[in-house]
Amino acid sequence: MSTRAVPPSAAARRPRFSPRRLYGEGPLHLLLLAATFCLAGYAGVRLLDGDTVGVLLWFAGSAVLHDLVLLPVYAGADRALRAALGPRPALVNFVRVPVFLSGLLLLIWFPLIARRTERRYEAAAGTTPDVYFGNWLLITGALFALSALWLLVRALRSRTGRRSATKVRPSAPH
Repeated sequence: MSTRAVPPSAAARRPRFSPRRLYGEGPLHLLLLAATFCLAGYAGVRLLDGDTVGVLLWFAGSAVLHDLVLLPVYAGADRALRAALGPRPALVNFVRVPVFLSGLLLLIWFPLIARRTERRYEAAAGTTPDVYFGNWLLITGALFALSALWLLVRALRSRTGRRSATKVRPSAPH
């Protein structure tokens, strides 16, 4: 009989309790996810503290409006955009990203952009909501300009990359 110790197998060396094995991700991911749920719960409690029925109706109305109206509209617009661009589907994102960000800003700041605020906003903020529409248009224009610039840089890079690849001499057979 041999007195040498047999090295433990890989399964024996692995700890029995592993958060990654149970959860699928590392413990930092789980901690951040729990913190996010705590923050969302706190915001929900604070939000529902006032007009609970009004807030719940607003959430239900938002879900219905999104699913029945907005989703078909932006899915159809995306399909039309892809059809208009033809065989260049990579260009779609250069339009999608600024449209998405501009739409998100419009959704968040709609009451101020549309000047549908009460007088108490002006009293609390000390300004009128007149500047929001112009600022939103400027930001939207800047987003599209930045996207166009990014597309131009990408096109120039790919063009110079093709030129340098064609100038390379093939290797000599050995």
